[in-house]
This record gives sequence, structure tokens and C-alpha cells, in this order.
Amino acid sequence: MPSTKIIKRRIASVNSTQQIMKAMDLVAASKLQKAKARLDVIRPLQGNIKQVMDGIQSSEGLEENAFIEKREVKSIAYIVITSDRGLCGSYNMNVSKQALALINANAGKRELIIAVGAKGWEYFKRRGKNVEHKYESAAEASFYGDAERIGKLLVSLYTSHEIDEAYIVYTHFETILSHDPCVARLLPAGAETGGDNSRNGQDRMTYDPDVNLFMSYAVPMYLNMFIYGAMVESAVCEQAARMTSMDAATRNAGEIIGDLTLEYNRKRQGLITQEITEIVSGANALQ
Repeated sequence: MPSTKIIKRRIASVNSTQQIMKAMDLVAASKLQKAKARLDVIRPLQGNIKQVMDGIQSSEGLEENAFIEKREVKSIAYIVITSDRGLCGSYNMNVSKQALALINANAGKRELIIAVGAKGWEYFKRRGKNVEHKYESAAEASFYGDAERIGKLLVSLYTSHEIDEAYIVYTHFETILSHDPCVARLLPAGAETGGDNSRNGQDRMTYDPDVNLFMSYAVPMYLNMFIYGAMVESAVCEQAARMTSMDAATRNAGEIIGDLTLEYNRKRQGLITQEITEIVSGANALQ
């Protein structure tokens, strides 16, 4: 059985850890508010750009464009957005597993993984996957320039026929306690878009000089904005997961401190009782 000195040392150690968890919880909460404010601004813009894209794809006269042409799928690019750091519960593992399931579902086709976040890169490297590009600090900082670089890379790979499809795997934010990994197909554009639900007013829409050239400019912009939105949304989910995880760790540390304190008091009471018994026995022996 541990001595009171060892128990006291354990209490001090857990208490120190609890203070760190509290500090990380507060930092995550502050970052969450900032990221959430940015997400609230981006979501309406994403919706407007998506509406424009749907309108272009449902327009008459749109010929086979490089971004919408149907190909035999031999090579697929996967953009996987995780965090650079841990201590955020199952956030990184959930999105990495979702991406791995998608890759396994397309087994037999060449895979090209673009890892946004160090944790995703580590996950796929351990499993021997083809991680062609790695971006650190992009997921949490979420600057538009980072998304634009990834979008340009994707366009270059697609137009040079190095890839035939492109997917993005990220975490969708609903509430602080509800955020799940999801998959979206980026290329070919419009592959999963319905045609009849977005034609309102498109018969009156004209494009200068023509819809095909407009499409060639609109798709890269749409890809950049979608990737940027996914990065911001993933950053919100990361901080929400970290805040939840640190809050649970703080509560667990409090329970451990309570159990150790109870054990310490019992041990101390036992030692006091033993000392009193020894003093009384010694006094009786002298009589």
C-alpha cells in the first residue's frame, strides 16, 4: 500500500495536470468562437457560389468541358483535412477512418492523398498509403491562400489527366457536440448535382463570351472556396472536439483527486490511530 507521501505526491501531480487541462479548455473555447464567427461568414458565400455553379451546369449550350467530362476513372485524389495536434478526442481518427474507407472502396485505382494536417499524414504513412502532398498549419490557420494553392494543384492534376476524380474528406460542423466526418466529390464538377432543381431563372441567364469559357473560370474559383470552407469548418470542429475533450479530462482529474484525497485521509487516520495505540500501550506497560 502506498505511503501518505506517495499519495500526496500523486495528488499534486494530478492537480497540476488538471490546471493544464483547464487552460487548454479555455484556449480551445476562445479559438472556437473566432473560428465559428469566420464559418458563419463563409457559409452564405459558399451557398451563393454553389447556386451559381448549379445554374451553369443546368444551362443550355454547355458543351463537354474539361471539368465536367466523363472519364474512365483510373486515378483518384483525396484531400483529407485533419489537425496538426492531438488532444482533441477522436476527431482525427474519425476523419482519417472515413477517408481510408473511401480509399478502400475504390481499391484497384491509383490513389493520391493530399494531407492537410500532420495527423492525417502520419495516419496514412503508417499504413503505407501514397501521400503525395502534405500541408501543415493550414487546417487550423485556414488562410484562403492555402486553399488556393491546394485548388491550383488539384486543377493542374486534373487537367493534365494525372487524376480522373477528386474527393475531399473533412468534418462537418452542426453543434459543439455534433460534428461528423463527411465526403464531397470535387471533380468532375457537377457529378453529384441534380439538374432540375436549380434551373429557376437560368433560361434568362447569359454568359459573356460563352458559358463554356465562364465554366473554365468558375470551377477553379468554386474549388478554392469549397476547400477553404472545408478547412474553416474542420478548424471549428477541431476546437469543439478539443474543448469537449479537455472539459472531460478536467472532470476526470477532479474525480481522481477526490479518490486520492479520500485514500490519503484514510491512510493518515490509520497512522494516527496506530500512534495513539502505541502510546497507550507504552503507558500501560510502564504502570
